Amino acid sequence: MRLLGIGSRIHHNDFGKGVVTNVTSRHYWVTFIENGLETIQLDAEFDVIERADDAVDTVSLFDVEDSLVQILKQWSDTSEIVPIADKWKGGNLVLEPGDANLQSKTLPIDKFFHKIVMVRDRVRVMEQKINSSKNLDAQEKIDLQQYISRIYGSLTTFNVLFKLKDQQFKGQGSK
Repeated sequence: MRLLGIGSRIHHNDFGKGVVTNVTSRHYWVTFIENGLETIQLDAEFDVIERADDAVDTVSLFDVEDSLVQILKQWSDTSEIVPIADKWKGGNLVLEPGDANLQSKTLPIDKFFHKIVMVRDRVRVMEQKINSSKNLDAQEKIDLQQYISRIYGSLTTFNVLFKLKDQQFKGQGSK
């Protein structure tokens, strides 16, 4: 068995796509895009996407970080920086309950905006996975795409938070 070197890219059925970040006598340490760091047996079942030379005994942390950044850029679905509109920077979102006996909740609007962007990005990933699915027929894809358009439409309320118009949510009515 020929060992994979650090930087090798693999696809594991349970964990998805990842990169080998360390090799021990019994395990590969693999950082998976969607599942984080996992150790897998050297003889585990996986597909090799790109093999790196296994003659490397050590590698610097900089090299590992650089490899991870490159892999994440190549395989990640979210790479753009989404700025919040200037008028909301440093602001707070205050949730006031209808019952005066209950406390209100204050949340930094930047954190709330970050969560909204994560929802948007995850819906985009779901949309891409649906469109590229080999298990769905054309009509099923159309039906699911309509739900996604409705999700985007429901989230247009939060467009006021986005600095750039082209990064906002767009529902069925706006193409």
